[in-house]
Amino acid sequence: MSSSFNFDVIIAGGGPAGSSAAIHLALRGARVLLAEQKKFPRAKLCGEFISPECLPHFHKLGVSEQINAVRGAALSETVFYARSGNSVSVPSLWFGAGDAVGMSRAEMDQRLLQRARDVGVTVLEETQAVGLVTEDGRVKGAHFKANGDQVRYEAPITIDATGRGCVLARRLQSETRSSARKKRRAPMVAFKAHLEGAQLAPGACEIYFYRGGYGGLSSIESGLSNLCFIASAHDVRACGTDADRVVREIVWQNARANETLATARVASPWLAVALEGFGRHEVAPVKGLLAIGDAASFIDPFTGSGMLMALQSGELAAGATANYLNAHPASRTLGDLAANYREAYRRTFDSRLRICSLLRKAAFVPRLAELAITLFAASDSLRRRLARATRGATRETYYSS
Repeated sequence: MSSSFNFDVIIAGGGPAGSSAAIHLALRGARVLLAEQKKFPRAKLCGEFISPECLPHFHKLGVSEQINAVRGAALSETVFYARSGNSVSVPSLWFGAGDAVGMSRAEMDQRLLQRARDVGVTVLEETQAVGLVTEDGRVKGAHFKANGDQVRYEAPITIDATGRGCVLARRLQSETRSSARKKRRAPMVAFKAHLEGAQLAPGACEIYFYRGGYGGLSSIESGLSNLCFIASAHDVRACGTDADRVVREIVWQNARANETLATARVASPWLAVALEGFGRHEVAPVKGLLAIGDAASFIDPFTGSGMLMALQSGELAAGATANYLNAHPASRTLGDLAANYREAYRRTFDSRLRICSLLRKAAFVPRLAELAITLFAASDSLRRRLARATRGATRETYYSS
């Protein structure tokens, strides 16, 4: 066991939330360690939809040129299809000055991680977070495993950016919760693969609703499309956990999905993950530990705002942390840091999470989805207001740089 004490902030997880926080902190003078479990570039289960609001974030992070070089697919609208084939469209222009972008996580995440290196972040790949360093009721760093060895890094602030797994926060919970408590079986399963030959409408991200779930199909770079969908765990087990069979027997219940996917061929291995649910977690579970990205909240993928929330929460946590680190030691407390981050997070995200929890009730019930699509198709004004509500307030508050 070795130790290092040379960092102001430790971040576990190198996805868009972790890289965003790391870059913002490094640009403000912090010494940052960013540890990522995988070796990049790597495939990632994701809708791979970059909403127009993400583009100003890429500019602030200094990575716009690198992202543009990937030549992702321009997505001018998102079209929601009920099981019958009835549809309603939401233009990308409602969310920003241009199109949304379809781009693989392998390409986007690699460029963000490289940008973190370029601005001075210490990046460790193939380094898995396995526990927290705690003392007197506060977190002072984390334990990591790499190449079979365990290493301990310490810093005043640790950030959990490990995604839906919430690895660090759950490690903390496991220490205070009875190990005999039985884990509940996840009710949903998500799948993702890249396809060739899908019959997509040009410039469209298509969302398909069906019994027990929904899926999304959109173009990405290199002429491929990305299919990412959610199904009930019961239905997945009934299909023998075979992703191709789940597509045929579950996703194809949607008339439009049947049409667009009939000639498609799988061009990458299927990825799958169990989903416990959606919504908000504790964003500052203990002194010295903050959560960002999916580790803080997992928003419903049909909103297309997951990537945006990752970038935003990384910036919020970085701002709160930088303000703490730059304050006079006599006037700063970890309790104040936690309170400030919680309040900034609440202002930025709570309203959209509440809206999405209501929409979710319709998304998983075909008759309700059909009714909602019919209703919103009849009113551009109502549809626009609802679409904007899934992104929060038009003016968003961030910490000053």
